Amino acid sequence: MEAIERALETEAGCETVMHQIAGVRGAIAGLMAEVVEDHIQNHMVDVAKFPEALDAAAAEELMAVIRTYLK
Repeated sequence: MEAIERALETEAGCETVMHQIAGVRGAIAGLMAEVVEDHIQNHMVDVAKFPEALDAAAAEELMAVIRTYLK
């Protein structure tokens, strides 16, 4: 984010700024996918903690959909 701010302050070319924005967007989407996947595995699938948890196959299907949209 700081690199984008510096690029804007120094009036870098649009191509440079857009490339940096795309990189940040990809990194944030990847991080979001990891956090959501961790949440599913630790809070939605653990039958010992949550008796009405999703089964493992349903959780894997959900994570596959999330990976598709967030990566």
